[in-house]
Amino acid sequence: MPTQASNRQEHPRAAVFLDRDGTIIEDRGDLSDPAQVVFFKDTVPALRRLAEKFALFVVTNQSGVAKGTITIEDVQRVNDYVEKYLAINGAPIAATYVCPHQRYSDCQCIKPNPYFLKKAEREFGIDLRRSFVIGDHPHDVELATRVEATGIYLLSGHGMKHRADLPVQTIVVDGIREATEQVLTRGSGQQTERQTANWGASPATPER
Repeated sequence: MPTQASNRQEHPRAAVFLDRDGTIIEDRGDLSDPAQVVFFKDTVPALRRLAEKFALFVVTNQSGVAKGTITIEDVQRVNDYVEKYLAINGAPIAATYVCPHQRYSDCQCIKPNPYFLKKAEREFGIDLRRSFVIGDHPHDVELATRVEATGIYLLSGHGMKHRADLPVQTIVVDGIREATEQVLTRGSGQQTERQTANWGASPATPER
Protein backbone atom coordinates (compact mmCIF):
# COMPACT_ATOMS: atom_id res chain seq x y z
CA MET A 1 0.00 0.00 0.00
CA PRO A 2 1.44 3.42 -0.93
CA THR A 3 2.54 5.47 2.05
CA GLN A 4 1.60 9.10 2.64
CA ALA A 5 5.20 10.07 1.92
CA SER A 6 5.25 8.21 -1.40
CA ASN A 7 1.96 9.80 -2.39
CA ARG A 8 3.46 13.24 -1.73
CA GLN A 9 6.47 12.40 -3.87
CA GLU A 10 4.33 11.10 -6.74
CA HIS A 11 1.91 14.02 -6.57
CA PRO A 12 3.93 17.03 -5.41
CA ARG A 13 1.94 20.09 -4.44
CA ALA A 14 2.75 23.68 -5.21
CA ALA A 15 3.20 26.04 -2.27
CA VAL A 16 3.28 29.70 -1.38
CA PHE A 17 6.11 30.70 0.97
CA LEU A 18 5.25 33.88 2.84
CA ASP A 19 7.46 36.30 4.67
CA ARG A 20 5.90 37.34 8.00
CA ASP A 21 6.63 40.95 9.01
CA GLY A 22 5.63 43.46 6.36
CA THR A 23 3.91 40.78 4.30
CA ILE A 24 1.06 39.24 6.28
CA ILE A 25 1.38 41.35 9.44
CA GLU A 26 2.58 44.89 10.01
CA ASP A 27 6.32 45.22 10.55
CA ARG A 28 6.58 46.59 14.09
CA GLY A 29 10.11 45.50 14.84
CA ASP A 30 11.03 42.54 17.03
CA LEU A 31 7.72 41.21 18.31
CA SER A 32 7.79 39.57 21.73
CA ASP A 33 4.06 39.26 22.43
CA PRO A 34 1.06 38.15 20.36
CA ALA A 35 -0.72 41.35 21.45
CA GLN A 36 1.68 43.26 19.18
CA VAL A 37 0.52 41.42 16.05
CA VAL A 38 -1.53 43.45 13.57
CA PHE A 39 -2.67 41.67 10.42
CA PHE A 40 -3.03 43.60 7.19
CA LYS A 41 -6.71 43.90 6.32
CA ASP A 42 -6.24 41.86 3.14
CA THR A 43 -4.26 39.03 4.72
CA VAL A 44 -7.05 36.68 5.76
CA PRO A 45 -9.17 36.86 2.59
CA ALA A 46 -6.04 36.60 0.43
CA LEU A 47 -4.57 33.60 2.24
CA ARG A 48 -7.94 31.89 2.37
CA ARG A 49 -8.04 32.02 -1.43
CA LEU A 50 -4.47 30.74 -1.71
CA ALA A 51 -5.14 27.89 0.71
CA GLU A 52 -7.69 26.43 -1.69
CA LYS A 53 -4.95 25.62 -4.20
CA PHE A 54 -1.59 25.84 -2.43
CA ALA A 55 0.15 24.69 0.71
CA LEU A 56 1.06 27.75 2.77
CA PHE A 57 4.31 28.27 4.66
CA VAL A 58 5.82 31.17 6.59
CA VAL A 59 9.57 31.77 6.30
CA THR A 60 10.89 34.51 8.54
CA ASN A 61 14.27 35.89 9.58
CA GLN A 62 14.19 36.89 13.27
CA SER A 63 17.66 38.27 13.91
CA GLY A 64 16.43 39.86 17.15
CA VAL A 65 17.00 36.48 18.79
CA ALA A 66 20.72 36.61 18.03
CA LYS A 67 20.85 40.28 19.03
CA GLY A 68 19.19 39.51 22.35
CA THR A 69 16.21 41.84 21.91
CA ILE A 70 13.77 38.89 21.86
CA THR A 71 13.97 35.20 22.70
CA ILE A 72 13.17 32.22 20.52
CA GLU A 73 10.29 31.54 22.91
CA ASP A 74 8.92 35.03 22.15
CA VAL A 75 9.09 34.28 18.45
CA GLN A 76 7.37 30.93 18.95
CA ARG A 77 4.50 32.52 20.90
CA VAL A 78 3.96 35.10 18.17
CA ASN A 79 4.14 32.49 15.42
CA ASP A 80 1.74 30.19 17.28
CA TYR A 81 -0.74 33.04 17.50
CA VAL A 82 -0.36 33.87 13.81
CA GLU A 83 -0.87 30.23 12.83
CA LYS A 84 -3.88 29.77 15.12
CA TYR A 85 -5.53 32.96 13.91
CA LEU A 86 -5.08 32.05 10.26
CA ALA A 87 -6.23 28.46 10.77
CA ILE A 88 -9.41 29.61 12.52
CA ASN A 89 -10.06 31.91 9.57
CA GLY A 90 -9.62 29.22 6.91
CA ALA A 91 -5.97 29.71 5.94
CA PRO A 92 -3.94 26.99 7.67
CA ILE A 93 -0.14 27.27 7.64
CA ALA A 94 1.63 23.96 6.98
CA ALA A 95 4.78 25.08 8.82
CA THR A 96 6.52 28.22 10.02
CA TYR A 97 10.28 28.32 9.56
CA VAL A 98 12.42 30.71 11.61
CA CYS A 99 16.03 31.75 11.17
CA PRO A 100 17.19 33.26 14.51
CA HIS A 101 20.64 34.32 13.28
CA GLN A 102 22.24 37.57 12.17
CA ARG A 103 23.39 37.89 8.59
CA TYR A 104 27.11 37.99 9.36
CA SER A 105 26.87 34.59 11.09
CA ASP A 106 26.83 32.94 7.64
CA CYS A 107 24.23 30.37 8.71
CA GLN A 108 22.54 28.02 6.26
CA CYS A 109 18.97 28.99 7.09
CA ILE A 110 18.87 32.78 6.66
CA LYS A 111 17.11 34.03 3.55
CA PRO A 112 17.92 33.99 0.68
CA ASN A 113 19.48 30.59 1.41
CA PRO A 114 16.91 27.98 0.34
CA TYR A 115 17.40 25.78 3.41
CA PHE A 116 13.78 25.90 4.59
CA LEU A 117 12.29 25.60 1.10
CA LYS A 118 14.33 22.45 0.54
CA LYS A 119 13.11 21.20 3.91
CA ALA A 120 9.50 21.77 2.85
CA GLU A 121 10.21 20.03 -0.42
CA ARG A 122 11.44 16.92 1.41
CA GLU A 123 8.97 16.83 4.27
CA PHE A 124 5.79 17.97 2.53
CA GLY A 125 6.42 16.84 -1.05
CA ILE A 126 6.42 20.38 -2.43
CA ASP A 127 7.08 21.11 -6.10
CA LEU A 128 9.30 24.16 -5.74
CA ARG A 129 9.35 25.03 -9.43
CA ARG A 130 5.57 25.50 -9.35
CA SER A 131 5.70 27.43 -6.10
CA PHE A 132 5.81 31.11 -5.15
CA VAL A 133 7.67 33.25 -2.61
CA ILE A 134 6.04 36.48 -1.42
CA GLY A 135 7.85 39.12 0.63
CA ASP A 136 8.86 42.75 1.06
CA HIS A 137 12.64 42.32 0.81
CA PRO A 138 14.90 41.54 -2.16
CA HIS A 139 16.06 38.44 -0.27
CA ASP A 140 12.57 36.98 -0.73
CA VAL A 141 12.86 37.40 -4.49
CA GLU A 142 16.37 35.91 -4.49
CA LEU A 143 15.10 33.01 -2.40
CA ALA A 144 12.58 32.19 -5.12
CA THR A 145 15.22 32.44 -7.83
CA ARG A 146 17.49 29.95 -6.07
CA VAL A 147 14.88 27.18 -6.29
CA GLU A 148 13.37 28.21 -9.66
CA ALA A 149 10.17 29.33 -7.98
CA THR A 150 8.37 32.61 -8.76
CA GLY A 151 9.12 35.57 -6.50
CA ILE A 152 6.62 38.35 -5.88
CA TYR A 153 7.81 41.55 -4.24
CA LEU A 154 5.52 43.62 -2.03
CA LEU A 155 5.68 47.37 -1.53
CA SER A 156 4.19 46.93 1.93
CA GLY A 157 6.52 46.70 4.92
CA HIS A 158 10.02 47.75 3.82
CA GLY A 159 9.19 47.22 0.16
CA MET A 160 9.45 50.83 -0.98
CA LYS A 161 12.83 51.20 0.74
CA HIS A 162 14.47 48.39 -1.24
CA ARG A 163 12.64 48.62 -4.56
CA ALA A 164 15.68 50.01 -6.39
CA ASP A 165 17.67 46.89 -5.44
CA LEU A 166 15.44 44.52 -7.40
CA PRO A 167 16.24 42.80 -10.71
CA VAL A 168 14.36 44.51 -13.54
CA GLN A 169 12.17 41.46 -14.26
CA THR A 170 10.81 41.26 -10.70
CA ILE A 171 7.05 41.09 -10.22
CA VAL A 172 6.20 44.07 -7.98
CA VAL A 173 2.77 44.61 -6.40
CA ASP A 174 1.30 46.78 -3.66
CA GLY A 175 0.38 44.16 -1.08
CA ILE A 176 -0.78 40.65 -0.26
CA ARG A 177 -4.11 40.98 -2.08
CA GLU A 178 -2.42 41.90 -5.37
CA ALA A 179 0.20 39.20 -4.84
CA THR A 180 -2.58 36.63 -4.46
CA GLU A 181 -4.06 37.69 -7.80
CA GLN A 182 -0.66 37.18 -9.41
CA VAL A 183 -0.25 33.74 -7.82
CA LEU A 184 -3.68 32.51 -8.84
CA THR A 185 -3.30 33.79 -12.40
CA ARG A 186 0.20 32.44 -12.89
CA GLY A 187 -0.56 29.21 -11.04
CA SER A 188 -3.49 28.53 -13.35
CA GLY A 189 -1.22 29.12 -16.32
CA GLN A 190 1.33 26.63 -14.97
CA GLN A 191 -1.39 24.01 -14.52
CA THR A 192 -2.63 24.51 -18.07
CA GLU A 193 0.90 24.13 -19.46
CA ARG A 194 1.41 20.96 -17.42
CA GLN A 195 -1.86 19.44 -18.61
CA THR A 196 -1.02 20.29 -22.22
CA ALA A 197 2.39 18.64 -21.86
CA ASN A 198 0.77 15.52 -20.39
CA TRP A 199 -1.78 15.34 -23.20
CA GLY A 200 0.98 15.58 -25.78
CA ALA A 201 3.04 12.86 -24.10
CA SER A 202 0.26 10.29 -23.93
CA PRO A 203 -0.71 8.49 -27.16
CA ALA A 204 -3.89 7.27 -25.50
CA THR A 205 -5.19 10.79 -24.96
CA PRO A 206 -7.80 11.86 -27.52
CA GLU A 207 -6.94 14.83 -29.68
CA ARG A 208 -8.20 18.13 -28.38
